Amino acid sequence: MTTAYITHYHCDKHNMGEDHPESPKRLGVIHDRLIAGQLLDYLRHIEAVPATLEQLSAAHDADYVRSIFAKNPAQGHVEIEPETLLMPHTLEAATHASGAVIQGVDLVMNGKMDNAFCAVRPPGHHAESDRAMGFCFFNNIAVGAKHAVQHYGLKRVAIVDFDVHHGNGTEDIFKSDTSVLYASSYQHPFYPYADPGASHDNILHMPLDAGTGSDVFRSVISDTLLPRLELFQPEIIMISAGFDAHKSDPMGQLRLEDGDFQWITEQLIDVADRHCQGRIVSVLEGGYHLDALGRCAFSHIRSLMKM
Repeated sequence: MTTAYITHYHCDKHNMGEDHPESPKRLGVIHDRLIAGQLLDYLRHIEAVPATLEQLSAAHDADYVRSIFAKNPAQGHVEIEPETLLMPHTLEAATHASGAVIQGVDLVMNGKMDNAFCAVRPPGHHAESDRAMGFCFFNNIAVGAKHAVQHYGLKRVAIVDFDVHHGNGTEDIFKSDTSVLYASSYQHPFYPYADPGASHDNILHMPLDAGTGSDVFRSVISDTLLPRLELFQPEIIMISAGFDAHKSDPMGQLRLEDGDFQWITEQLIDVADRHCQGRIVSVLEGGYHLDALGRCAFSHIRSLMKM
């Protein structure tokens, strides 16, 4: 398998403070783990290019996108929410993060790569069409999925989100778009404290109680997600890869083990191999316990490489 590893040094520069959990160290631990596990040299390294205003506006309200560009400070910070801060390098990081996902889609759709992992930050799945929240400014995976639909004419894009938090932003953007199936497993009730409602049409909710461990998680994925994907027959699978559902993560109370992230990755690879020539684009979302993040992201990427 040829796996692209798409990132950019600008993603390291966005820094909301030493004590902020969404830290530049997150990308560093993934990189270091790939070196230690002797995988880095087998990945195809791609330097991300920034998404354009037009590409961002495919997923977001254009006035909202322009407001983020206008608010980005030359110094200091602009508080969007108490823990979501625009800093001098935020705009460069956020546009490169979304651009990385567009590149991932292009690489797999054009057959240049089998799959791709976007090692980017800030994360994106809480960003709604006209609102930044939850550390997120632009919805990276939504920007990439819109590109897949609009540029390649895809009619069945599956987005699978296994972050501990529900991707309210991704649901907001695709809630009436039947070309995209959005499937999300997450702790509930929990941030962003939205009522998940019932699964419908193109939205599949898989809420999990605090304390949920491997057995229940795997049963929900096997009994709910995988049959829905088989019915959908995706033309590409995109993954919001949040590793904060790990039992060690301070941001949630799910109890997943390292092996659960490898397992779900392998299940999604099997679906992709059957229905869409293995095309997968995975995007980093959460994961705030640095050691657990490094291990789980390593297993996820190694699984994508089929090594």
